[in-house]
Amino acid sequence: MKINIHSYPSLPCFLTFIFSLVLITISSSEDSKKKSPASELDGFRFEFPVLGKMPEKPKKGADGLSALVKGDPKKTDNFKSIKKFGGETGKRYQVTLRFRGIAEPMMYKDGEKDGEYFYIGGAPNNGTYNIYKIEVSSPKAHYYLNRQNKVGHRIFTVDYKKTIEIDAGATVTLSGDGQNGRLITNFDKLVVPGITPAPKPFNGQFIQMNVVTVKEK
Repeated sequence: MKINIHSYPSLPCFLTFIFSLVLITISSSEDSKKKSPASELDGFRFEFPVLGKMPEKPKKGADGLSALVKGDPKKTDNFKSIKKFGGETGKRYQVTLRFRGIAEPMMYKDGEKDGEYFYIGGAPNNGTYNIYKIEVSSPKAHYYLNRQNKVGHRIFTVDYKKTIEIDAGATVTLSGDGQNGRLITNFDKLVVPGITPAPKPFNGQFIQMNVVTVKEK
């Protein structure tokens, strides 16, 4: 069956409209592929869940068993996720990150303190408290997220921003190490507004990382 478009004056307009929609769809699809170079980092959560249910009335300063442990608590109380940073080859980016969560204190050494919680370089300086770590392959650097001057059976909320440099194509390793199979519980039932599982308290510790801005250097 042949259709004479001249017999349908509105048909050319309709076909033009359909063609335009197709172009818009293709354009939108291409735009969606042009994600932020840091899209794989956005929303990542460092999580240390406590095994079992949260008590109605937790004991002040209580610790608990880590739900991460699948064997030797000194070897399996940990997690690691490797992300690929995008961007244009040869370029370096300044990435501003926001960190929000509930964590226990940890001490670090031989690096540089940057604010109340952020620590640049160095190494852990305690063998039992939780380590929250970001490692960038290029330019080679690593950072810790829960620095304090001393450890102890306490928890606190964090909400801060920091800017780090990442080269296009670099790998970013996000990891946590509880070191001994135990952690300080969320005994105060702290909640971070707007962050899951708010308004309920998280049974354990976490730090959520969100990308705020990405700028070419």
